[in-house]
Amino acid sequence: MKTFSAFFTGMTFILALTFGCSVKKFIPEDEYLYTGATLELKSGDDINDIKEVTEEVEALLRPEPNKKILGMYVGLWAYYKGTQEKPGFINRFLNKKLGEKPIYFSEVNPPQTEELILNRLENRGFFYSITSSDVRRKGKFADLAYTVQISSPYLMDSLMVDRDSMEIDREIIKLLKDTELKPGTRFDLSKLNTERVRIEDALKSRGYYNFNDEYLIFEADTNSGDSARTFNLYLRFKNSVSKAGIIPYKVDEINVFPNYSIDDEAELIDTVTLNGKNFIQGELVFKPNLLDDYILIEKDSLYDPTKSRLSSNRLSSIGNYRFVNLRYEELEADDTLGHLRANIYLSPMAKRSLRAELQGISKSNNFAGPAVNVIYRNRNLFDGGETLNLTGKFAYEFQVGRGGVQGLNSVELGLKADLIYPRVIFFIPIKERFSYSVPKTKISLGTEFLDRGGLYRLNTFSGNYGYFWNANRFVYHEINPVSINVVNLTKTSEEFESILDSNPFLRNSFQRQFIAGVNYTFNYNKLADKFRTHAVFVGVGLDLAGSGLNAVSNIIGSKSGELLGMPYAHYAKADLDLRYYFRFSKEHTLATRFLAGVGKPLGRSVSLPYVKQFFAGGPNSIRAFRIRSLGPGTYRPEVFNQASFFDQAGDIRLEGNLEYRFPIISVLKGAAFFDAGNLWLMNENESLPGGKFTSSWWDELAVGTGIGLRVDIEFFVIRFDLATPLRIPSLPENERWVRNFDFGDKSWRRDNLIFNFAIGFPF
Repeated sequence: MKTFSAFFTGMTFILALTFGCSVKKFIPEDEYLYTGATLELKSGDDINDIKEVTEEVEALLRPEPNKKILGMYVGLWAYYKGTQEKPGFINRFLNKKLGEKPIYFSEVNPPQTEELILNRLENRGFFYSITSSDVRRKGKFADLAYTVQISSPYLMDSLMVDRDSMEIDREIIKLLKDTELKPGTRFDLSKLNTERVRIEDALKSRGYYNFNDEYLIFEADTNSGDSARTFNLYLRFKNSVSKAGIIPYKVDEINVFPNYSIDDEAELIDTVTLNGKNFIQGELVFKPNLLDDYILIEKDSLYDPTKSRLSSNRLSSIGNYRFVNLRYEELEADDTLGHLRANIYLSPMAKRSLRAELQGISKSNNFAGPAVNVIYRNRNLFDGGETLNLTGKFAYEFQVGRGGVQGLNSVELGLKADLIYPRVIFFIPIKERFSYSVPKTKISLGTEFLDRGGLYRLNTFSGNYGYFWNANRFVYHEINPVSINVVNLTKTSEEFESILDSNPFLRNSFQRQFIAGVNYTFNYNKLADKFRTHAVFVGVGLDLAGSGLNAVSNIIGSKSGELLGMPYAHYAKADLDLRYYFRFSKEHTLATRFLAGVGKPLGRSVSLPYVKQFFAGGPNSIRAFRIRSLGPGTYRPEVFNQASFFDQAGDIRLEGNLEYRFPIISVLKGAAFFDAGNLWLMNENESLPGGKFTSSWWDELAVGTGIGLRVDIEFFVIRFDLATPLRIPSLPENERWVRNFDFGDKSWRRDNLIFNFAIGFPF
């Protein structure tokens, strides 16, 4: 290690001499290379936002000097080498990829920068500040040192409206009761602009359709303050404001065109008036009584931009319209009130569509592979925005680089029908009260056939009835009060029967079961906003099954754990998914995730159904362990084969992931990651020794690390991850940390380097 450190230090020194000093000879005789500027702010007063002021002033120090990497002008060196005579292919390539034009001191204008600094400080209330600059030259390099003596700030003594003769003046006076411009507030131009925008938004919500914040002007009077460096602030209208901008507007008429087409006006002939809205369409396309519920604006009400925006959102959320366009048309106004006509143009999508999709699937159960979906969609099925989706699916799933674990593939066939109503369907009428979007009702029926590596065949029939909606742009809810699954294990191989015979818990989880219950999903997601430095995701899932059936079974006197002769599952399950992204820049992200889950068998059930259990390892989990080869606890099968594949599931999951994502070149991205976690059983299982969750769970965590390559073309990501375990919980307690990394040994690489292929990011 000492040898490597000395080598690294020596190489750094040599490179610094090569790149840092060699640029000197390229600097023209009459020029100095500009190396940047420092800033010192001095003040005799205690400024509570001095950090913010300093950052704002530092941003004015232009131009930016040439960048350094480890103290070396790599980009500048590449530019100089690539622009010399006969630079050669390599130098031209380096200049194109890394080159950076030199910034010379002759391009810097200190007096202009000082003027900008003084202007910015005046905008912040620091009038009559003093600036100076000092040029420092050393060899062929030069930099600047700016010193700023900040004056005492001007503080507001009072805020008054210059007039109060009109209704809008009285509205503004009311709004100023909630202003942040209080006596003692420092003069700040940005806060004045913010206040004008606040007043504009508030007045528009009160019906002032044409009002603009540019109509307002703040004037500061420093001569009438009660003491030195104070001012009185006056708010008044500019002289050029028109009457239309300072009177409220009322919505006199609302026209809705449910089947609007710019090329076919002849169809817009029949009008149905309902709740003050005119629904204009030829052939019936959307029932007016249903469409009316999506529109929040009302006849004879004052103009409200919030209701206008939400009405557009709600109409768009139906899912049947390609364009939703709400336009206001001004009618003749009187002296004190304006009048509007609201026209809502709705352009529908094609009623029927058929689409085939070839997908690369990377699923939460850690399988990956190709899939073909054929989707038939019928929009506006009953003239109320209903959507019918019929989906046929064929999928083949596997894991690349699965090593010695056999049977890790499957063939899946499925057929599913979804009927989505863009409103709440309940046995009693419910008037939804969500302004952001309308809750949708979803009825689903489906069947799936699964052939798992020739070991068994599983038929699943499912039915769901529930609701989903977005409470706002970040929050999503889904609740299924009726969720039914019938799992039926059909053909099994002799090998699989022997696996079940050796593990009664596993046989119980694979028995024919009736799963009926309720489930709920909550998501809070800010990861999609690329501009956020700190972004979070919170996902919560609850799944309760069997309690209702248990009550019915007791009432009708059925055998415990059965209903009408069919066993049913009885359990409670909860999941937590926490993610946090820290974006250093647009291209560099530190992504973290924490997963926790617990499922508890209830009543006569001794285990969760197999389809509801947790699994670990694979491309979306702990990547240093092959698919489903981890846990539960410290359990280790004698041989990693098909039997261990089914045994290694659990009722409890804890998992944490850390991943640094960075660019390499063009669409090729890189990643370095660290994963840790494991599974455990809720109850003791003699067939899986060491699998039960105990107080020493932390000593049974698996740990792995690795690197990855991603082909990221915005809407599609292909991912390759190479990982190796650092800690293996199935080994004896004092041997779990891996200490030998013999990358030169072929057998070590085969057993310890795990290759994962997947579609999309792991989290």
